[in-house]
Amino acid sequence: MIHLEHLNLVVKDMQATLKFYQAAFPHWKIRGGGKSNWYGHPRNWLHFGDDYNYLSLNDSGTGENRKLQEYQIGLAHFAFVVSDINGLIKRFKAIGLEPSVSYDGDENRGSVYFVDPNGYEIEFVHYYVDEPAKRNIYAD
Repeated sequence: MIHLEHLNLVVKDMQATLKFYQAAFPHWKIRGGGKSNWYGHPRNWLHFGDDYNYLSLNDSGTGENRKLQEYQIGLAHFAFVVSDINGLIKRFKAIGLEPSVSYDGDENRGSVYFVDPNGYEIEFVHYYVDEPAKRNIYAD
């Protein structure tokens, strides 16, 4: 079996980023953190997650993330499966965030996208069925 253990993200503002992901994952915690040196540049890092998955956040990011509406090479988005998409939307709205994209036109799944403080777009998918064949029906 293979599964994704963590994503390592370079961020500008650690606290703003942590606030965003705490709204997404209220059951996660800070697993650890500290200071490091990345190719001669000091930075702070922390791991935010549960016992099996986490986000590795590293501060001191510079510049801008790729423009999501354009076609530069880079990360387009990453996605997490959630069990309560409406609860997730309410938590984000409570911290002043609105979805960048919503999709709820399918009886098998719904999804919503939010952009974090660093310009990363994150999709949250709620599957309404357990059957993989129904989860993976794609429109032409």
